[in-house]
Amino acid sequence: MPKISLVTDTNASLPPEIVEKYGIIQVPIHIQFDEEAYITGQTINDQSLFEMIDARKTLPTTAAPSPNAFENAYQQALDEGADQIICICCSSKVSATYNAALMALEAFPDADITVVDSLMLSLAEGYQVILAAEAVENGTSKEDILDLLKANKDKVHVYGALPTLKYLAMGGRMGKLAAGFGDTLEIKPILTMRDGKLELLEKVRTWKKARERLIELAVQSVDSKTVQWIGMFHVNNESGAEKLYARLAESLTLPDDRLIAEFTPGLSVHAGSGVIGFVIITN
Repeated sequence: MPKISLVTDTNASLPPEIVEKYGIIQVPIHIQFDEEAYITGQTINDQSLFEMIDARKTLPTTAAPSPNAFENAYQQALDEGADQIICICCSSKVSATYNAALMALEAFPDADITVVDSLMLSLAEGYQVILAAEAVENGTSKEDILDLLKANKDKVHVYGALPTLKYLAMGGRMGKLAAGFGDTLEIKPILTMRDGKLELLEKVRTWKKARERLIELAVQSVDSKTVQWIGMFHVNNESGAEKLYARLAESLTLPDDRLIAEFTPGLSVHAGSGVIGFVIITN
């Protein structure tokens, strides 16, 4: 049976233990503060990111991996004995990562490599990687894994809440005056994924109501279906994610296992510290 290796980017928000468990090769998103470059998962995490942001009073830029970075990842997989490679990338509608992964294929004309556009971010992308990894462990063929990924794309529900507008204003995605009024009025944006893009779903007043709204959205999304998998993401707010999970468990029948992960810097810089949210997969 051919050996299948998996490659992804760090926007998948996968915890190190998951990456190690399945032997996943990760290509990192880079964070740039002026002339200083940091590598997600290696030299920067959410905590250190916002310590630097708050100290410098400015947001860094993010850079998608280069084609060369994916070439190195593919070569690593081949050197480790892979016969086939599946590369699952964050949504092509929000990042150049997918295109870089495609461009890297030119260096391997004879290799069996398929690049998949997850059309998702964070654990919604990470779930697809985990799904593929579990299928690899079960001896599923590459073609069947690709079919499995396609079949599950419509079962993903992603929602998150931002506790402050401060970082949106710092990044120029909202005027500072508007953000100031918004924070004074305790406006909390609710975000979701639509057609491969991270979009503002609605705004609610107060952080308590935002968390309640997340629960309402989860219940509406599940409806009469079964929750097959749940992952919680956060930015420097693990206790908030834990509390949100506990509240969700009061309203829904959830799997015994649940994943809690950092949003990771490539995404966190665009949302801000304190974010909490979830990814639910239904049947």
